[in-house]
Amino acid sequence: MQTTTGATAAPDRADAPGGASGAPPLTNGLSLRGITKRFGALTANDHIDLDIVPGRIHCLLGENGAGKSTLMNVLYGLLDADEGAIYIDGIEQHFRNPRQAMGAGIGMVHQHFMLVDVFTVAENLVLGREEGALGTLSMRAARRKVRELSDRYKLDVNPDAVVENLPVGVQQRVEILKALSHDVRFLVFDEPTAVLTPQEIDELMLIMQALRDEGKAIVFITHKLREVRAIADDITVIRRGKVVGEAEPSASESDLAEMMVGRSVSLRVQKQEPTLRDVRLQVSDLSVADPSGAVVVDDVSFEVHGGEILCIAGVQGNGQSELVEAMLGTMPVMSGSVSIDGRDTTRATPAQTIEAGLGFVPEDRQHDGFVGSFSVAENLVLNQVDNYASTGTLKLGAIADNARHRVNEFDIRTGSIGQPVSSLSGGNQQKVVLARELSRPLSVLIASQPTRGVDVGAIEFLHQRLVAERDAGTAVVIVSTELDEIEALADRIAVMNRGRVVGIVPSGTPREVLGLMMAGINEEEARAEVEGASRPEDADSPVDVVDAGSDIKEEER
Repeated sequence: MQTTTGATAAPDRADAPGGASGAPPLTNGLSLRGITKRFGALTANDHIDLDIVPGRIHCLLGENGAGKSTLMNVLYGLLDADEGAIYIDGIEQHFRNPRQAMGAGIGMVHQHFMLVDVFTVAENLVLGREEGALGTLSMRAARRKVRELSDRYKLDVNPDAVVENLPVGVQQRVEILKALSHDVRFLVFDEPTAVLTPQEIDELMLIMQALRDEGKAIVFITHKLREVRAIADDITVIRRGKVVGEAEPSASESDLAEMMVGRSVSLRVQKQEPTLRDVRLQVSDLSVADPSGAVVVDDVSFEVHGGEILCIAGVQGNGQSELVEAMLGTMPVMSGSVSIDGRDTTRATPAQTIEAGLGFVPEDRQHDGFVGSFSVAENLVLNQVDNYASTGTLKLGAIADNARHRVNEFDIRTGSIGQPVSSLSGGNQQKVVLARELSRPLSVLIASQPTRGVDVGAIEFLHQRLVAERDAGTAVVIVSTELDEIEALADRIAVMNRGRVVGIVPSGTPREVLGLMMAGINEEEARAEVEGASRPEDADSPVDVVDAGSDIKEEER
């Protein structure tokens, strides 16, 4: 069933009969008709129709796994559609690879950058197109092209900079430059804000608006409602591989969320002020090195009381994962200490930290959170097998009883407790992991990216359970790159940059302050800069993704 919230007028079509399905392709623009892509029994895209109009930003909204990226990979020539057709200006296209798609005017900025880190910006620009005039490569021409495009779109990129030395936000600009160097008419951004600070997100939005105003058609793939409402001209919602509706940017976040999930959901976490108990987790002067010897956690200290949630914020790759591994006992500590309820666990094994009362929800549930081929019932007792065995024999009845209880308590949608966990949806897989960790008394719960790849409805449930665990007296640590999640759950926020804690701030700290701290600026300077940017003469901002936009000076990155 197709739902429309504030439907927009249909773009001009040749003899359009009205309605999206089966409509003729655009005579000026890009059209997808009946695109279907299957992976075995899974239908990732199910007869999708979509029109992309020049001079507009078209947001493709849907949960992780809805089929958005698959659809764009078909458009870009990375995947072959099983059914359907692609049209540009009414003419059917057949792309066997990205080179052909780029030749037709389609560019793509990937979620995971397609850059060679040890190459310069200019070298990345000509990668794959090395042959120049008379069969020679002209790096002078490549550098000139970077400067021309950089100046034209105000990207501020140095053509001679080595990519690995650039901040993530600037690396993304290099990806944009690569796409623009092909003279694209249609530019796809696939989840482009996942690794950016709020200020870098603002800058990206300005770039997208400039491209749109020049007449380019922009496709913006995302699952973030705030960003959609800030930047979209058109919105199409995909759920489980199908287009379920179109909406205008004026649609409320709750309306968009309902279209994404198929039911009404609450986007606000209901929680009271924390009741603090004794300190349950103490991290003191902790430093950790990676296998190459590089320091990735640098002299980190914090404490977490029972009855509170400490959120650790930061752009991914700034030491959060290694910090969590050190607390769990899966990564060796260089110096410093970790204690749980006063018990030193600095060099404890994972089994010993679990015995000390640590619960752990890993950021990659499929790799670290469960055994996909094991049943729901088996996964629910993975780290507690000793409690369900006698004289070397598993108590299958007790394991089944536990599973039925947890499935009911955590609303795990499964056909049976014997079903392999790999066959469940992402949200239900995460519920299995959380249910197992919360099935025993905990002193500390560490949840890393607890709602990654989870639909809005499951997020609502998971957040409620995390708050309930806090209220039961557990010290809860949440590592997240999603500021909306941090704002919803945190009692305090520790911000990390390049392995260090830049500062620990209270909940309610403005997003723009958090963003500057994520870029490495200390709290005092960040608040001063935001206060200066909020004066009347500087208050107007063309993009309202955070409460106030603010540029980060290049030398401060």
